[in-house]
Order: sequence, then structure tokens, then C-alpha cells
Amino acid sequence: MEPQQQQQQQQQLRNLRDFLLVYNRMTELCFQRCVPSLHYRALDAEEEACLHSCAGKLIHSNHRLMAAYVQLMPALVQRRIADYEAASAVPDKEARIQNVSEAHLQHSYPLRKVAPVSVLPL
Repeated sequence: MEPQQQQQQQQQLRNLRDFLLVYNRMTELCFQRCVPSLHYRALDAEEEACLHSCAGKLIHSNHRLMAAYVQLMPALVQRRIADYEAASAVPDKEARIQNVSEAHLQHSYPLRKVAPVSVLPL
């Protein structure tokens, strides 16, 4: 199997896992909200309506969140790329600043040879 096919299968598995997680959370949340007791085998009309409404709201909100995510994602990726490039450029910039500072110091304050000083005992 080619690496590209393996990546596609892994992505499909991740998508399926994410879908199942969202579905399970939605099911648990709506069941807890809408089914107060398990005294009867079948759901009554009120419980069914509540579950339908709850699931509909969660699906609608999930769609809206995904739409917002899809719109914001390119900007977030661009910002991360810019941050990464800036972070990788910082060591080069610091090294250049240090080299310029050292060169400036050498030209501004040339080292002079000083005669040794003898120390007299006290």
C-alpha cells in the first residue's frame, strides 16, 4: 500500500472517530436531558419531541461551528506560519545584532596596549 493511501485511510479513520465522538456526546446529552426515567420500554411523545429538538439544535450548532472553523482556518494557518518564520528568524537577527555590536565596539573603542603596572608592597 502506498504512503498516500495509508494517509487517506488514517484521515478517514480520524474523521470516523471524530464523528462517533460527537454522535455519542450528543446522544448522551440529549438522553440525559429528555428521558428522566426508564419506567417504560418506549419513549412517550414528549420525550421523542424533546430528543428531536435537542438533536436538531446540536446538529445545527455543530454545522455553524464547523462553518466558522472552515472560514477562520486559513487565517490561523497563515498566522502560525508567520509566527514560525518570525521565530526561526530571531536567532539569525540576534546573531547579526551581536556581530554588529561587536564590530561597533571594536571600531569605537580600539584596544590600546598598556604597559604593565608594577605593584609595590605596602
